[in-house]
Amino acid sequence: MADSFLLVVLLAAATVRGAAPLVLAALGGLFAERSGVVDIALEGKMLAAAFAAAATAAVTGSAWAGLLAGIAAAVFLALAHGFACVTHHGNQVVSGMALNITVSGLTVVLGYAWFHEGGQTPLLVGAARFGPIELPGAAALARVPGLGLIYSQIVSGHNILVYLAAAAVPAVAWLLYRTRFGLRLRAVGESPGAVDTAGISVSTTRYQALVMSGVLCGLSGAYLSTAHHASFIRDMSAGKGYLALAALIFGQWRPAPTLAACLLFAFADAAQVRLQGTPLPLVGVVPMQLIQALPYVLTVGLLAGFVGRAVAPRAIGVPYVKER
Repeated sequence: MADSFLLVVLLAAATVRGAAPLVLAALGGLFAERSGVVDIALEGKMLAAAFAAAATAAVTGSAWAGLLAGIAAAVFLALAHGFACVTHHGNQVVSGMALNITVSGLTVVLGYAWFHEGGQTPLLVGAARFGPIELPGAAALARVPGLGLIYSQIVSGHNILVYLAAAAVPAVAWLLYRTRFGLRLRAVGESPGAVDTAGISVSTTRYQALVMSGVLCGLSGAYLSTAHHASFIRDMSAGKGYLALAALIFGQWRPAPTLAACLLFAFADAAQVRLQGTPLPLVGVVPMQLIQALPYVLTVGLLAGFVGRAVAPRAIGVPYVKER
């Protein structure tokens, strides 16, 4: 019984860590898509941020410098996406996919050129990584059955970016539903013509939303390479940007349901790691490739069952051309 409880606690802790990059990226996409811009470039922004953060941290020895570099890289790509889609009214899906493909190749080329380690960055050690934070009383409570173990393993022991991801959910909800900026953002995504008539710049609001998306994707990508892992490896985002976008759709473009979807996907990912090589009743050992596909199969199944009920912002994906 004790072993089963410990397994559940460790699985929950892994779920929290795995959900952090999904939550940050999905909240970034929430800003962009609520303003009417399809943000399929979440994957590319995460990957660029992961590379920039790891490369900078490896050179400077500072995880914080790497974090700033990751945010800057993601914001730059967000502005490039805005330049193509907001300023020049380009196709938002095509622009996002172009950024994803470009970043996937460019990060490897730069990794080869700068570090000569097969497209990877050097291993990060010491201050070049974000280490776990032990909350007050965690060590003492770890020996207490039940709640002590939950506090020490699930609540305590994560790095600062995990706690930032947790704090970002209520912060984004407050910004979206309790501020003038949030009201304008939602109005631009629903009826940009009416907002423009009221004297509010649609382009400026969408650029602001894209910058917010870049900042959050920068945090997400930096987490992958300087906190969850200890270096950048090729395509290390591994589709997490698309999972974040799926969580956003499944969550109806709202912060709390999006968080729930991210936790569900992270749980499936944590479970597949522990199921690899484990014999299942009446089935035996399931092939590793099938187990690894579990999070993505779950994503497709959920979207197939619920995407028809999702009500997107009415102006999403539609370039706004100001009437003269």
